[in-house]
Amino acid sequence: MGIHSNAVAAPPQLLLERLKDYGQEDAFALWDELSPEEHHLLLNDIQSLDLSRIDRIIRCSLRSQGLPVAAIEPVPESWVERWWKMGLKAIAEGKLAVLLLSGGQGTRLGSSDPKGCFNIGLPSGKSLFQLQAERILCVQRLAAQAMNEGSVTIHWYIMTSPFTDDATGKFFESHKYFGLEADQVTFFQQGTIPCISKDGRYVMETPFKVAKSPDGNGGVYTALKSSRLLEDMATRGIKYVDCYGVDNALVRVADPTFLGYFIDKGVAAAAKVVRKAYPQEKVGVFVRRGKGGPLTVQTGRLRFCWSNVCLHMFTLDFLNQVANGLEKDSIYHLAEKKIPSIHGYTMGLKLEQFIFDAFPYAPSTALFEVLREEEFAPVKNANGSNYETPDSARLLVLRLHTRWVVAAGGFLTHSVPLYSTGVEVSPHCSYAGENLESICRGRTFHAPCEITF
Repeated sequence: MGIHSNAVAAPPQLLLERLKDYGQEDAFALWDELSPEEHHLLLNDIQSLDLSRIDRIIRCSLRSQGLPVAAIEPVPESWVERWWKMGLKAIAEGKLAVLLLSGGQGTRLGSSDPKGCFNIGLPSGKSLFQLQAERILCVQRLAAQAMNEGSVTIHWYIMTSPFTDDATGKFFESHKYFGLEADQVTFFQQGTIPCISKDGRYVMETPFKVAKSPDGNGGVYTALKSSRLLEDMATRGIKYVDCYGVDNALVRVADPTFLGYFIDKGVAAAAKVVRKAYPQEKVGVFVRRGKGGPLTVQTGRLRFCWSNVCLHMFTLDFLNQVANGLEKDSIYHLAEKKIPSIHGYTMGLKLEQFIFDAFPYAPSTALFEVLREEEFAPVKNANGSNYETPDSARLLVLRLHTRWVVAAGGFLTHSVPLYSTGVEVSPHCSYAGENLESICRGRTFHAPCEITF
């Protein structure tokens, strides 16, 4: 009679020893309960991780105590028309690319779609992606007119995540890239990183899979390098990169004034800032580490008033420097979150880098103060929340555009209180309120409506 054994094959000794080196052997805690197929899935998942890199990130981030802070001075506003012309010239010469950080889903907005697909309820019904694409089209046209060029192209690099990449690409395809050429839009994915317990051990999403989350918008530097897009930018002759977050309905994409200012200052990195609205506002604030020290971003009280709203400009040289050097001494930010796990949900830590983590590495920086009501309409929370909702963003857009129309000699009628409505000016007509006199002077518009050609 034969002898039948139910013994389970042991995990590979070499891999187990490597996990022990980093204190992560618990990833194999349920090995004996897994099927052969699940063994294979777990081995593949563990082998896909750069264990030494992740260990360094975990250790550095857990022991980080933050950075010292000091006050900074606001950036003066001047020479706006000169900067506008300088920016248009550089754009016409093909020196500017636009980099969109769009890895997040609209979970807090009640949607599983990418945030950029969201329609905030403007009269046009346009999504955030469409508003931004049409602003790029407008700047291309303005630059071509200013420099007497036949046509101007601004390349748009869009960072997605494993959770939004497919849906984002399909959304652009189904809308024919909103009038842009398909080959001027490049999608690429940010990375992921394991979620950890408070003592630094991996959280297991299933017995054969490590829980992971996107590595934050600061993952853009590594993602640009691994996708070889920094080389792509250099090949295209790009010198400057305008970088912003998707969830801002008033973002001035490819802003010629900001670009002209950036070139004029000759710095490696710059950021637009607005005055912080209230102490609890969930934005970082720029501070300087000592006299003449590097800029950093921290969350804090109203004492630090220059808010970082994810509107940045970088030289391509600096992006290369960061992509090749930042990882060596990276500290990731820790966020305590509910993480899907074999126990249902576990309170653990997600590790993220932020785009502003690169600022302390910049040899020279500048801040450019802009008006909140003209350039910052965040869309972060569902309607019904107290702030940063689609409704509040829509009203900020309508109020700004109403001011443009009135300044251009137009009139408004409305059947509801004016404070709750207004007009929307299509980017096909104007980028920042310019060139509206011929469309608006002497005309009356009934709000709410969209003004377009």
